[in-house]
Amino acid sequence: MSSSPRLSPLLAGGASWRDYYALTKPRVVLLISFTAVVGMFLATPGMPPLDALACGTLGIWLAAASAAAFNHVIDQRIDGQMARTRHRPLPTGAVSETQALAFAFALGVVAMAVLTLLVNPLTAVLTFCSLIGYAIVYTIWLKRATPQNIVIGGAAGAAPPVLGWIAVTNSIDANALLLFLIIYAWTPPHFWALAIARRDEYARVGVPMLPVTHGVEFTRLHILLYTVLLAVVTVLPCLTGMSGLIYAAAAVALNAVFLRHAWQLWRSPRADLPMRTFRWSITYLALLFAALLVDHYVDARLLGAG
Repeated sequence: MSSSPRLSPLLAGGASWRDYYALTKPRVVLLISFTAVVGMFLATPGMPPLDALACGTLGIWLAAASAAAFNHVIDQRIDGQMARTRHRPLPTGAVSETQALAFAFALGVVAMAVLTLLVNPLTAVLTFCSLIGYAIVYTIWLKRATPQNIVIGGAAGAAPPVLGWIAVTNSIDANALLLFLIIYAWTPPHFWALAIARRDEYARVGVPMLPVTHGVEFTRLHILLYTVLLAVVTVLPCLTGMSGLIYAAAAVALNAVFLRHAWQLWRSPRADLPMRTFRWSITYLALLFAALLVDHYVDARLLGAG
């Protein structure tokens, strides 16, 4: 009898690099790393030191990838029962649990070494807390304990721009906390839109996401309310003087589109709207942080010319 296709990578001598790369949730980690890099650039009026930029980015990326790999291990039973995740390396058998754990642990150890030795201990400590917050507190406890899992656990996902800032300055600044607040307010409407689209799957595996415990209509309303809160929060960098007109114009335009998506989602039961809102939320955050970056340097040049 021939070997099962899903076990063949192990029988052939191990998983491929693509399987391990998939464990890092590359698209999610790329967005996380981008917000951290923006935090590094915003932390200084000029260019951040090259060593802090390179080593800080590497260390934060490795830590985020480690947390993602731990998440794969902890959620492998759930992942195997959901259409969106059943093709991940652990449910398919492409990577064993032992291999994934070793990989996640190795990434975390290297991340802490890079941040401690080549950046600064404060960044290492707070990055480690963020890793534990996502991989352990959120994935093991909050995700299965309360429909407010995303709201409470969002703190870990909102940390990267603060970590990037600290990698450059070795201190926590109020403006860095504004970047944290933006991502923290963004997380519920972002993830609840996906949770609506996958409500039946979350219900089947016993994960108490908000649309499972309180219904889709209740969740739609809260997506709209949190999007309004997000729009308010994104104005704060302008009020504190951290950002100028370029960012303000971009934030107004991006928030208008996000609010339109949230309003449509609240008013209409169309099946395509949750995923459209979810996908836009990812684009929204990337463009918003890109606008922060552009504004930081273009406005600085304009002020210098003046």
